[in-house]
Amino acid sequence: MTDIGKEYGTALFMLAREKDAEEQYFQALELLKTSFENEPGYTEFLASPSISLAERISAIESAFEGKIPEDVLSYLCLLCEKGRIPDFMDSHEQYALLLDAFRRVANAVVTSALELTEEEKKALNEKLEKMCGASVRIEYRIDPSIIGGVIVEMDGKTIDGSLRSRLSSVKDVIRT
Repeated sequence: MTDIGKEYGTALFMLAREKDAEEQYFQALELLKTSFENEPGYTEFLASPSISLAERISAIESAFEGKIPEDVLSYLCLLCEKGRIPDFMDSHEQYALLLDAFRRVANAVVTSALELTEEEKKALNEKLEKMCGASVRIEYRIDPSIIGGVIVEMDGKTIDGSLRSRLSSVKDVIRT
């Protein structure tokens, strides 16, 4: 994530907090993100110096006026004016991170050798929520190379309970 994207995302989140509109602004950012992902040429158009700024701003207003809050529309126009449209996705990501912190939601990535059952997922979620004292949103991944167990990455920390890790530790002990 770029520093510029972080700054812009943080500024928009601060404005949303002032107006008690965190969710509303996030929904608008989600709409913009989806629009940009569905039409990649649109961000190229908005970033193109060969097209007049007035034409690019007019295109933004035509596409999104009345569909997103005025402040988010102004934010998008500002990104365009400053040549920062390429930083939109990073600013969206920063906003989402700040919103999760505000909501007290932690994000975790759980990697297992096999698909976990619903019961296992529920138990793991409850344990992680108790551990961090917040709601936890979990992304599940499968990696057969870990052999068994799970690896949990959350809040910049990794809990490696994989069989591969345990076998590696045993191997290290045998070598010494």
